[in-house]
Amino acid sequence: MADYFNNFSLVLTLPNEETRKYALDLAEQAQAEEILETFPASLRDVIEDWAFDTDPSDNCGLWLHSSSGGVDAMCAFIQHLLQSFDPSGCVTFEWSHDCSKPRVDAFGGGAAIITADNVKSMTTSEWLQKHA
Repeated sequence: MADYFNNFSLVLTLPNEETRKYALDLAEQAQAEEILETFPASLRDVIEDWAFDTDPSDNCGLWLHSSSGGVDAMCAFIQHLLQSFDPSGCVTFEWSHDCSKPRVDAFGGGAAIITADNVKSMTTSEWLQKHA
């Protein structure tokens, strides 16, 4: 039996401690699936994909990381924070797909560019299909 991984790690800088507390509270609700009425509607649809951890980092930042996925939920989370606190901001990150055993379809990755208005992402598989 093989173990599959979807890895990413990034530090998201936020404007102040109040913003970081807001983001950590949202992440805690999502991870516990204890959604309050104040939980943003734009994030409700990605709760099932919320497979990443959110930890405080230096300088009002958040360390977002996972070995089990959650890329779409993280993109939505970052976009919500940009819409709320940094409408002109842009966040980029990469992820990898990996496997504990050599499997033909188990390796790859992708990248995303997130703004308040748009999320653009592409996997390495999509890139290969486009350029083959």
